[in-house]
Amino acid sequence: MGQTQAEANALAAAILGLKKNVKTCRLCFNAYESEKEICGVCADPKRDKSLLCVVANETDLAAMEKLKAYKGLYFVLGGTISSLKKESLAARRTSELEKRVDANRALKEIILAINPTSEGSGTILHLERCLKPFNIRVTKLGLGLPVGGELEYADEETLSSALNGRK
Repeated sequence: MGQTQAEANALAAAILGLKKNVKTCRLCFNAYESEKEICGVCADPKRDKSLLCVVANETDLAAMEKLKAYKGLYFVLGGTISSLKKESLAARRTSELEKRVDANRALKEIILAINPTSEGSGTILHLERCLKPFNIRVTKLGLGLPVGGELEYADEETLSSALNGRK
């Protein structure tokens, strides 16, 4: 409303530039901005090609990268699977994931880094079934108490997960 025509034009040009310059990686389906065929993570020769971390979306990948603790490859699923909507299953990249796993014989472990919500848990179960024929170790993130959390404030499910997942 209080913008000049030049500011509005600059904003419009920036939005058009995003549409033109942002691509989706053909290997991991992460959004990236580059002239290259694949994203920087997939192109990095220092990455551990024996590890594949499956995340629900690009923001989850960004969160994992921010930690700087994971050095493998990624696969962006495109969301979780809703148990109430059949089209939700078709919209996820399950078949693309299976093709990627089948093509990468160096894989030793697939990490399912999906939020532990009801839809996330359903997605994990579905993926575990889909990946079973490949005979590759499939793991999921550990669950439990957060650092600094207090037992008295933890819900039963979190406390139970922490107890069962103890080291």
